[in-house]
Amino acid sequence: MKSPPVFRFAPSPTGLLHLGHAFSALHAYNTAMAANGRFLLRIEDIDHTRCRPEYVTQIFDDLSWLQLTWEEPVRQQSNHMNDYAKALEKLVALGITYPCFASRSEIKAEAQRRYGLEAAPRDPDGALIYPGIYRKTGAGERAKMWAPGKPSSIRLDMAKAIKLVGNNLTFQELGTRPQGQRGTVLCQPELWGDVIIARKDTPTSYHLSVVVDDALQGITQVTRGEDIFHATSIHRLLQTLLELPEPQYNHHRLIRDDNARRLSKSASDKSLKSLRQEGLSLEQLLSLIKTSEDLAKD
Repeated sequence: MKSPPVFRFAPSPTGLLHLGHAFSALHAYNTAMAANGRFLLRIEDIDHTRCRPEYVTQIFDDLSWLQLTWEEPVRQQSNHMNDYAKALEKLVALGITYPCFASRSEIKAEAQRRYGLEAAPRDPDGALIYPGIYRKTGAGERAKMWAPGKPSSIRLDMAKAIKLVGNNLTFQELGTRPQGQRGTVLCQPELWGDVIIARKDTPTSYHLSVVVDDALQGITQVTRGEDIFHATSIHRLLQTLLELPEPQYNHHRLIRDDNARRLSKSASDKSLKSLRQEGLSLEQLLSLIKTSEDLAKD
């Protein structure tokens, strides 16, 4: 008997959920129900400097208000650092990683020196691509940097990683975002440069933890916003390197404001909590989402 598909919604408790999160959660949940699948909730809280327990509590409250139900127990990333550390060890053993001691200001200064900031290469998110400052640093020099306790992140040597898996890596897109792409999509992890797979203060990163979690939880359908579409190339690369199963992907459109800007916590967009406190009913919220979705259609 074929197992049911497994879906998930995986918010990060770095702030309160907003209308865009509600849309994404409902999209994943409704898709799961339509497919007679399972729906999981995961709390992605590896950022111990920004994540707060009260935000986790509010996530549960907001999603319950949306009348969503999920399986227990809820996986909370901060409780599973050993899983990510083991995956990191495998990547290190493959010889495709290296420690990086560069700060953001150093990366910016080096990009300015090499290209000028306006001409410096950037990743699909618009951030400066790491210029490889410590890529070829020898073991002796690294040891000297570690000796005084200087923290380091771990980066993936993208060229070595791609050489190991080949240039024909793909993923299956069930949605039509962005730009109508659907079906078999050719991965382009090289667009991201040497990404961080373990941060200076934790043995993982978003990219590493998300693929480990999806594998351990048996996620078969990843439904999420189109802003993560291009990062799927990194995730497929890591899945292949770690010999993890490949889920299918469905990237949906984003809820945007009147100026076509996507909603975000950093911009302090109105939260679900505040909308509820103002008296917004669930029916009104669903109508608001539907209106925003219709306006976002191409």
